[in-house]
Amino acid sequence: MVFRAVDISAPAPLVFRWLCQLRAAPYSYDWIDNLGRKSPQVLTPGLEELEVGQRFMTIFRLVAFDGGSTITLDSSTPLFGRVVCTYQVTASVSSESHLVAKLLVAVPRGPFGAIVRHLLPVGDLVMMRKQLLTLKVLAERDARSSP
Repeated sequence: MVFRAVDISAPAPLVFRWLCQLRAAPYSYDWIDNLGRKSPQVLTPGLEELEVGQRFMTIFRLVAFDGGSTITLDSSTPLFGRVVCTYQVTASVSSESHLVAKLLVAVPRGPFGAIVRHLLPVGDLVMMRKQLLTLKVLAERDARSSP
């Protein structure tokens, strides 16, 4: 299990809207995990309307959510095994927020699984850090520009 977190100078509802954008794109290194397509830089209307079973970031499905604060995603692939990720947005002081991601991974058995078990946390650190920092930049930009 790994945890990643970032503080964001934007209200929690805005950060959650940006979190829902993960339905459209991964917001990490687009050239690696979005087939070279740029992740949308403006909020897409309707993506915050969540239903269990919706696809997120191509390989994940929404398995649970608490509207406005938490989403939990699940994926099973031959390469990585089963991955469950929960994102939680909480309000801190005034218009500040805290975004936490918790990742649970059950890697495949065997020698390849051992390699994945050692490399996945490092790869995830790089990719998810970029994702969380990108969401931070976009939410803070929108918070500054709204009245």
